[in-house]
Amino acid sequence: MKLNHINLVVSNVKEAIYLFETYFNFKCTDIKGDNIVAVLKGADDFILVIMANKDGAPAYPSAFHIGFMQNSMDAVNELYHKLKTGGITVGDEPRKIRDSFGFYFNFENIMIEVGYYYL
Repeated sequence: MKLNHINLVVSNVKEAIYLFETYFNFKCTDIKGDNIVAVLKGADDFILVIMANKDGAPAYPSAFHIGFMQNSMDAVNELYHKLKTGGITVGDEPRKIRDSFGFYFNFENIMIEVGYYYL
């Protein structure tokens, strides 16, 4: 069994498409309505559904996050700098976090982890 898809609710679907296509190698395969719902395909055919919240940014639980694991510490650093130079607020530079090397940042109310497990 494998996880097939996840649905994230955001206030701006168009900005979310840009983030996931530009920095996380997803490809938008379908948009419904006027950027109400977007379907993006990622690695291993994982489907990310982005849905607009009519009431603005939704509230996720404080510990809720999604993670993108990289193949090396260099890849983590490269993505950090790509996000930063692209105007994304990423906060602290990558560092050791438990058994990984990485960083967290927020897009709307979604916490995103980028890391590399080196153990």
